[in-house]
Amino acid sequence: MRNLLAGLDVGTSKVCALVAEAADDGSIGLLGYGIVPCTGLRKGVVVNIEATVEAIRAAVAEAEKSSGARIGAAVVGVAGAHIRGLNSHGIVAVRGGEVSGRDVERVIDAARAVAIPLDRQVLHILPQQFAVDDQEGVRDPVGMAGVRLEARIHIVTAAQSYGQNLNKCCERAGITPGELIFEPLASADAALFPEERELGVALIDIGGGTTDVVVFLNGAVMHTAVLPIGGNHLTGDVAAGLRTPLSDAERLKISHGVATNLVVGRDERVQVPGVGGREPRVIARKILGEILEPRMEEIFSMAQRELMRSGVADSLASGVVLVGGTSLLEGTQELAERIFNLPVRRGLPINLKGMPEELMKPMYTTAAGLMLHAAGNGRGHRNGLARYGRWGWFRTRVTDWMRDFF
Repeated sequence: MRNLLAGLDVGTSKVCALVAEAADDGSIGLLGYGIVPCTGLRKGVVVNIEATVEAIRAAVAEAEKSSGARIGAAVVGVAGAHIRGLNSHGIVAVRGGEVSGRDVERVIDAARAVAIPLDRQVLHILPQQFAVDDQEGVRDPVGMAGVRLEARIHIVTAAQSYGQNLNKCCERAGITPGELIFEPLASADAALFPEERELGVALIDIGGGTTDVVVFLNGAVMHTAVLPIGGNHLTGDVAAGLRTPLSDAERLKISHGVATNLVVGRDERVQVPGVGGREPRVIARKILGEILEPRMEEIFSMAQRELMRSGVADSLASGVVLVGGTSLLEGTQELAERIFNLPVRRGLPINLKGMPEELMKPMYTTAAGLMLHAAGNGRGHRNGLARYGRWGWFRTRVTDWMRDFF
């Protein structure tokens, strides 16, 4: 029987569906994909159920046609400005003088026991580090001798209504939504090297409606944030500044846009389509740069503030990795290096083997990371994420109570 996997990236500007087959040795072979534009989301949040359902259905149909496989369930990416991340801390006494797996579960339960509003759901519980007595920085405390166990964790939460709407869209499109994954975590699994996570790195995913920030240090997630600004804002700026339709503004941004005029030649020209049947006109490319550069500076300045809030901005030895379609703008790396004062590179879905050449682009890192999670190769599955999903925490607490009582 074939072990089919599917990942569904439902973004503000597009829906991307990937289908793969997992081999017995753990390797993943990509079978097909489908990519269609999406108009049903704004800033990562579903605002039009019908449009979103149609986009998901079309992307899935395209992926099924190219792969020759039927998609029943998929790991789905979650994004949007409604997502929040917070750090928490818990302490428990060690039973028997040696840390057991059950002690680790209890200390994570203690750390996650923070007041979370009823209208929010926990997406991920991401352990950062443990401490046994006075020994800090422990990755895996099981088997260590001690009397006190501490845990520091990062909790990612999302609006309940968003998850319900996304699930409804998937189900109406004929897809059973599996685990919900915070999209930049999936992007990080696809685009980052293990040594970057260890040394300290910030992944910045500039999508259509939002910009997501995830900070790693010592292999753990230290900070997450979602900024309500993205590539669509640049398109709107071009449309308003040059008085051209949004569709033409998007094409201008992709084909001639620049994040900084430092990379533009003095005599470069671009043709701007007119509105309402007016004649097109030719302008200097620097004018396009003058429109886009302030918005890109705003995005990176907001991201820089999030890096400072993480408390580890001075420890990011690996610098910044940019993913998302907007990162393809010419001059983006140069502008980012100037603002962050750190080394910057573009991220590609390098960790999913067998990706076709046309998908080896920054905007497909999320979909690739979702495939890794579907196969159980995502980092989150190794740090307790799967156990503490929608019902995992409840089951764990009931199990612990039964053990203690009986």
